Amino acid sequence: MSSVNLEKEKKYNKWIVVLSIVIPIVVALLFRVKIDFELPVFLPPIYAAINAITALVLVIAVYMIKNGNRNTHERLMKFAIVLSVLFLVMYVLHHMTSDSTSYEGAYRGVYLFILISHIVLSVAVIPFVLITYVRAITNNIERHKKIARITFPLWLYVAVTGVAVYLMISPYYA
Repeated sequence: MSSVNLEKEKKYNKWIVVLSIVIPIVVALLFRVKIDFELPVFLPPIYAAINAITALVLVIAVYMIKNGNRNTHERLMKFAIVLSVLFLVMYVLHHMTSDSTSYEGAYRGVYLFILISHIVLSVAVIPFVLITYVRAITNNIERHKKIARITFPLWLYVAVTGVAVYLMISPYYA
């Protein structure tokens, strides 16, 4: 790896730290904001679908890079980031305009485990995604591969458990 690429990567580190801290704080603060406004669509199935598409895109992107198709891999990963941002915006918007729904089923313990692990890892994955992306765009490919081996399963878990949480809670929506 060249020192030029490492210097390029270091230029992004402050932004990675800032975004990794600011995004969860802003989301947590926005959860306390309630807007008396009824959205024209019910967002949970939409953002659950976005999570499902994200999971599929991540798997296809890994398949593409393993088969040497770097350009498609790059486009898919950028798309996965856009999908994740779109999910987050819709998720926050839903919680700002709707009351929370609680799970009352027989598998409450399982639901809570999936939900809590999903929330914790959704926060934890932010710096991993950002670092992985920066290492790719700064052409630090070996370092990119190293962290991508961690980022991929974390991000995939967050996307898949987002769908699972929705499927488990959906019968309890009022």
